[in-house]
Amino acid sequence: MLSAIVFIPLLGALVIGLVPSQRVAVIRWLAVVFSAIPLALSILLYAGFNYRDAGLQFVEKTSWVALPSVGVSYFLGVDGLSLPLVLLTGLLTVVAVLASFNITVRPKEYFLLLMILQTGVTGVFAAQDFFLFFLFWEVELIPMYLLIGIWGGPRREYAAMKFVVYTLAGSALMLAGILALYLHANPHTFDMTVLAHQTYEPAFGLLVFWALFAGFAVKLPLFPFHTWLPDAHVEAPTAVSVLLAGILLKMGGYGMLRVLVGMLPDATRHWAIPLAVLAVISVLYGACVSMVQRDLKAMVAYSSISHMGYVVVGVAAFTAISLSGAAIQLFTHGIITGLLFLLVGALYDKAHTRQIADFGGIAKRQPLLATLFVMGGLASLGLPSLAGFIAEFTVFIGSYATLPVFTILAAAGIVITAGYILWMLQRAYFGPLNPRWDGLTDVRGLEVVPLVTLMAVIVLVGVYPEILTGVVSVGVSALVPHNVATGLTGSLASVSMPWRLP
Repeated sequence: MLSAIVFIPLLGALVIGLVPSQRVAVIRWLAVVFSAIPLALSILLYAGFNYRDAGLQFVEKTSWVALPSVGVSYFLGVDGLSLPLVLLTGLLTVVAVLASFNITVRPKEYFLLLMILQTGVTGVFAAQDFFLFFLFWEVELIPMYLLIGIWGGPRREYAAMKFVVYTLAGSALMLAGILALYLHANPHTFDMTVLAHQTYEPAFGLLVFWALFAGFAVKLPLFPFHTWLPDAHVEAPTAVSVLLAGILLKMGGYGMLRVLVGMLPDATRHWAIPLAVLAVISVLYGACVSMVQRDLKAMVAYSSISHMGYVVVGVAAFTAISLSGAAIQLFTHGIITGLLFLLVGALYDKAHTRQIADFGGIAKRQPLLATLFVMGGLASLGLPSLAGFIAEFTVFIGSYATLPVFTILAAAGIVITAGYILWMLQRAYFGPLNPRWDGLTDVRGLEVVPLVTLMAVIVLVGVYPEILTGVVSVGVSALVPHNVATGLTGSLASVSMPWRLP
């Protein structure tokens, strides 16, 4: 099942490559089919998840590279930490494909690259061998570079190159950390489940921590490694921005949880204060810069920097509940920000501008888009009963026990987020109608499907968060040491119990 989920999109890329370029409709629907099948299989895995098993499930393992002193396995498996992200990848890829039906420039190559990108990202979340993990990590780089560099905006070459340079620099340091862990293990192994139970000397762990952290922080991105993200988002096509914010950034957060917390817990706790400082700066800086943006897409891009800071707050606090909140934030932010980028793209397709000051009162002409924009914005600022609330609330209640001052500072980011979201809505959608937009039309037909789908997931998780928190809490219970799982913040059951139905 996992191999099918990972490689069916790659098979789709091969099939699309064989279709004549002029058969655009066939290419589009092939992309829908080959991205929807992994989504359907991911839902089946999610439905079959065993809540009593904190270890890996749906495991596939076989020897792959058998050389003297080198052991590399084809090792796939998911747990409560990675399974929601596999599901998220499938969902957002289908949404991105549907949102890309308006692509007319080289559509064959465009959809082919989307399929390769899906394979690379899904592989990162499913791989349990470090060699395989790093291979998938690098696979996504090429399609994303081309998607931005070919189909992006006026400064696409600059944005794509900046993305590659930052990512490669982080990957080089991460590879050094991976090799250090491999060489330290006796016998040498890339098996992540084995490396998670190794004992490391303090000096070694503290040094390797920063090598691995650099790769994950760039991808997240965390201040001050964030500067590639706004450029990439502003220049990328709408659907590519959805995937970039919705799933590629999650690779960084997932790496911190899986590798830093799971393999180097002592080093992670040792560096808790520096991590918390960077996290709070990211939260407040991203929110403040979002407040002054004139471009809608740039505003959403900087908001991602802010919201990803909450993930690092949860990691730095290193309690069972805070880590669960960080994992939940990865999923909910992917859905919410994916929706916001789709909404910005839908508005741009109608108005051909993203400048907030150009609009005014357009809710009168776009009632459905305005409604979805309001709900998406409220989810982003953490309104209860929508998905954003459960993640941020869990991070804060889990982090306050060990990092009270940093938690309070990070919580201030919610106030700033409310400011820039509500101010944007007031300026763009409400008030007197700008006569320039008398002929503006609302979204309809196929345009509505991806928007309503993501909004439905946001409401579902907000109203019934146990569908997500129950799975995540099981994954975190295996991730952290026992003394953390039963520490000051209580048992892991408390992560999900407040929202558990009778």
